Amino acid sequence: MATSQGEPGTMRRFHEKFVVELRTAPASSRRNLYILSIVLGAAGLIAFLVVLDSVRESDGLSAIDKPVQAWLEGMRSPALTVVMTVVATIFGPIALPIIVLVTTVWWGFAARHAWRPLLLAGGMLVGVATVQILAPVIGRERPPITSMLLAVDHTPSFPSGHVMGATDFLLITTYLVFSRRRHPVSAAIAFVVSAALAILTAASRVYLGYHWATDALAAMSLSLIVVGGVIAVDTWRTVRVPTSGPLAGGA
Repeated sequence: MATSQGEPGTMRRFHEKFVVELRTAPASSRRNLYILSIVLGAAGLIAFLVVLDSVRESDGLSAIDKPVQAWLEGMRSPALTVVMTVVATIFGPIALPIIVLVTTVWWGFAARHAWRPLLLAGGMLVGVATVQILAPVIGRERPPITSMLLAVDHTPSFPSGHVMGATDFLLITTYLVFSRRRHPVSAAIAFVVSAALAILTAASRVYLGYHWATDALAAMSLSLIVVGGVIAVDTWRTVRVPTSGPLAGGA
């Protein structure tokens, strides 16, 4: 009988752990979140298509590839190479999945609800799948192997998996953490830092000779689509507008 009596409690605790956390907000705030998700998704899609077209036609934005590569290669030094290598390694295909796994597992156990770490994991998987599908189809060649400072890489370069992984992880995590806090200044600082780290990752891939600048731009564009999707799903599933009280209606 002790087992049968304890079972419902265990199941209830398990259920409560994975029940989506609900939060109340004015109707205008929920609407703004949806607008933000649409703007990010649309901007990302348009930017990606523009970059893709320029790469396929070898015109437009693709004109910046060789000048940017030459500029960054001109900045090469032993100390800067170490920094760029560390950045590329942290957000690379070995270290980043470990970081994501540790983050989601720790967050899942530490938080009252597992919704946000699961959403982070889902967003990261979508990003990985997107690169794995698009890169072979587009089949763009990387810069010459003489430009590569580390191991030779013959895989397709467009879009950059490093850059998309870093941008997805940084922006999604920042959104999921600061969307629950009422500190706009700290949130703004966090997003600026996240964007700066994403740009640094992009610069490291071009600096080390493994990607063109437009590879990085395409990856960042796709990340905006993923982040917009995460915001839309999170808003739909967690934000509730009270039917009465000061938060009800359009206030």
